[in-house]
Formats: sequence, C-alpha cells, structure tokens
Amino acid sequence: MPPRDRMMVERTMDVRTVFISDLHLGTRGARSDMLLDFLARVRCERLYLVGDIVDGWRLRKSWYWHAEFDAVIRAILDLAKNGTEVIYIPGNHDEMFREWLGLEVAGVKLMGEAEHLAADGRRYLVMHGDEFDGVIRYAKFLAYLGDQAYTVALIINQWFNFARRRLGYPYWSLSQWLKRQVKEAVKAIDRFEGALAAEARRRGLDGVICGHIHHPEMRMVNGILYMNDGDWVESCSALVEHHDGAFELLDWGAQQRERHLLREAVPA
Repeated sequence: MPPRDRMMVERTMDVRTVFISDLHLGTRGARSDMLLDFLARVRCERLYLVGDIVDGWRLRKSWYWHAEFDAVIRAILDLAKNGTEVIYIPGNHDEMFREWLGLEVAGVKLMGEAEHLAADGRRYLVMHGDEFDGVIRYAKFLAYLGDQAYTVALIINQWFNFARRRLGYPYWSLSQWLKRQVKEAVKAIDRFEGALAAEARRRGLDGVICGHIHHPEMRMVNGILYMNDGDWVESCSALVEHHDGAFELLDWGAQQRERHLLREAVPA
C-alpha cells in the first residue's frame, strides 16, 4: 500500500455539521473511547449535542465518573474554542441543564430546540425527542433481539414451562411473547418516527433530526426526512452534514474496524 493510502487511514474528516446525542456520560455503558476517537478525527463548522450528554439520572443514584469523560468534555470545549459553533439541546437525562436555556457557557449555546439551515437551503427541526416519548411503550432492547437471542429464548422457554408444569401452571410461551414484543417495539419506533416527522411538517420544515431512542435512522416519512443520530452506548453513530447539504449516518465502530484492517495492510 503506497504512503498516500497510509495518510487516508488517519485523515481528518472535514464536514459542515455534526449531530451527536445520547452519550450518557456517567454510566458504565458510555463508549467514551470511541467518542474521543471520533472527536479527534472530525472538523466541523457546527456541532449539535442533541441531548442526554451527561446522564444525570444515573449520577444522582450512583456516582460514576472517570478521566475519559473529562476528556470528552474538554474535546467539545476545544472545538468551541477553535471556532466550531456548539449548540447543546438537553434531553430528559440531562434535563437539569434546561434551566440554563438561552445561556452560553464556555462557548456552548444551550437551546431547547433548534432550526438547522442546511447548505442546500433545506430546514430541519433539531430536538432530543423525549417530548414524544408517549409513543414509546415497549422496551427498546427487544427490537434488537436477533436469531441467537431467540434461540436462547427457546431454551429458556423449555425450562420455564417445565417449572410451570411442576407447579401446576399451564403452558405459557415465552418465545411467542418475545416475538410479539419485538413486533410491538418496531411499531413503537415507527410511531415515534411518524410523530417527529408530523411535527416537522406542521412547522413547514423539510425534516427533523433527533436522538432519544438509540436507533440511528435516516429515511423519508410521509415526505419528511427523518434522521436519528443514534447514540454512543450501543450504536456509536453520528449524523454529519457535508458541505453540499447531503447528510450521512456514520457507524463509527465500522469505521474503526476498517482503519484497523488498513493499518495491518500498511507495511511498517
């Protein structure tokens, strides 16, 4: 592999706008390592923090904080210091910052929501999305049950019903219940997306950008472009706007794996 390709492995991504949400700093599940790698490799004119950046709910119950979380905060503040416009839209887990809406702290503007004007002139509503949480009625993780999890559920179902028989209870299908829950979880996500798209349409906008449900997505919903930037606990994803106004969802875990493979292919 020629030296030019080695530089491609480590290049900085230059985009117009970055949208990230649901970092949940303060929890053991927060992938601050992946996030730091992303922030070190991106340059943008504007950064939207679309809620649940710090998990105040968890921190109130049990304090958990380490140096990488501080490094994430410093990286964001460094972007603001070096000319990036940083807009922070608090979510439900960091709702304590909603008391500061309208203020600017260390170069970071706190807003309840925003209207983003893209490079191509299209306008987008930017909000965390918890305002529409009434449509989320089922456990989100059930939507991600795969074949392996379903096989495990079948095994558990056998032992579960063996115990029920011994206790004199009738058969009850755990696996069928899980399948129904998966179906309903998908419906709930679809209703959430529809509700956000309807709100953007009501305001006369071209699309909506949100977080909250940890489900990265970019699709048209009834003529409105719905975009969810995902999270940095499970998906490790970000939404970026390129300089021509085109949007792209980034799977940073996949990007890291690709860079690792390219490094292995480059002679030392």
